[in-house]
Amino acid sequence: MTKLKLLALGVLIATSAGVAHAEGKFSLGAGVGVVEHPYKDYDTDVYPVPVINYEGDNFWFRGLGGGYYLWNDATDKLSITAYWSPLYFKAKDSGDHQMRHLDDRKSTMMAGLSYAHFTQYGYLRTTLAGDTLDNSNGIVWDMAWLYRYTNGGLTVTPGIGVQWNSENQNEYYYGVSRKESARSGLRGYNPNDSWSPYLELSASYNFLGDWSVYGTARYTRLSDEVTDSPMVDKSWTGLILPGSPTNSDNASFQGILCIKTGRHALFCITVVQYLGGNNATKNDSI
Repeated sequence: MTKLKLLALGVLIATSAGVAHAEGKFSLGAGVGVVEHPYKDYDTDVYPVPVINYEGDNFWFRGLGGGYYLWNDATDKLSITAYWSPLYFKAKDSGDHQMRHLDDRKSTMMAGLSYAHFTQYGYLRTTLAGDTLDNSNGIVWDMAWLYRYTNGGLTVTPGIGVQWNSENQNEYYYGVSRKESARSGLRGYNPNDSWSPYLELSASYNFLGDWSVYGTARYTRLSDEVTDSPMVDKSWTGLILPGSPTNSDNASFQGILCIKTGRHALFCITVVQYLGGNNATKNDSI
């Protein structure tokens, strides 16, 4: 049976760049980051994550990423963006004897361009970014089409998308070199570039006046170039994380709530109470 997994918080945060309409809004809070890696016998990471969101006329910052608008109007938004990608591998943390003889893979800072185009039928969201720290020297391109539905205090945004990883990106995180193969006994592996389709669903709900909940989930079908790696034992991954409210003029209090069954996280939400300012429910960052 396929398991729903948590992969990398930075991916969805980064590809949400440049989508908020609200201007001059700021919110502050805290949440919990959960990253379950695609690697064999690798434990889930759980750590606190600051939630800092700002949306201005020229600059924006959300989660693990931020950017500067080159173009910003109601229809089109183009940004220079940078974000932290938390995907990594530490050989000593693996429970697999062979995997413990591999080289480490580091998390990295990605930078590039993000673009969003809004229509009455939904909106296009895309980000093209590359490694800036000379770790993978890889490139990631994410593109999705989403449609926002609002009914009273409830907003639901389903979407479908695809993520492209360059050959360098896959080689660094999923390849096995000759030296690693000789040390570990794993077969050598040199992946090419890859396309991984995904489904995404974001939701927000405003209730009791100043209280709102936000959540985002993504389910990704990994490419064969990734699943064929001897480092990987999963064919599907999922991403579940709190949303990013950007509609409060003042700081807000946030808490994270995850509904779980066994080891499988089904959905996570952020609970928000606004401390003052604009309490509009519109949230176009998800």
